[in-house]
Amino acid sequence: MDTRKLRIATGTLSLYIAFIFVQSLFFKFTDSPETQHIFGTLNTWALSLGLPGVFARSGIFSQYVIGSAELVAAVLLLAGLLSGRALLQGAGALLSLGVISGAIFFHLFTPLGVVVVNSDGSRDGGELFILACGVWLASAAILLLRRRAILASLPGRRAAGKAMA
Repeated sequence: MDTRKLRIATGTLSLYIAFIFVQSLFFKFTDSPETQHIFGTLNTWALSLGLPGVFARSGIFSQYVIGSAELVAAVLLLAGLLSGRALLQGAGALLSLGVISGAIFFHLFTPLGVVVVNSDGSRDGGELFILACGVWLASAAILLLRRRAILASLPGRRAAGKAMA
């Protein structure tokens, strides 16, 4: 893939991920009923495993911690896109992949489910899960498409590359 097409592809993927993450911040940071239901369901599940408070507002995986990680990932992706620095874009994609892998896991293997039943009884039709899968695929695609540039920009790789040349 030529450089221009690569930049367009990774830029589009970065914008998609950043859009999904940034629009979700409103729900997480305002303690919306949907967020209360999701994290409450996960916290109840964790409690049944002997892990009380893990998903509570002050827990290690609270909505604020997850939202902050999503914000950092979005900033890294956008900074990498705007500056042309593959390492920033790669760090954002890697953080995105980690955060969203957790989301997909919890949709699949906890009472939360693929189709989330909201606190008012309505169902999301799997929308959150589908968006999570899209973010996962976009993150993995960025890492795959930019792998050479990311690896080349890692500290120590330049010196090793020059020594081989």
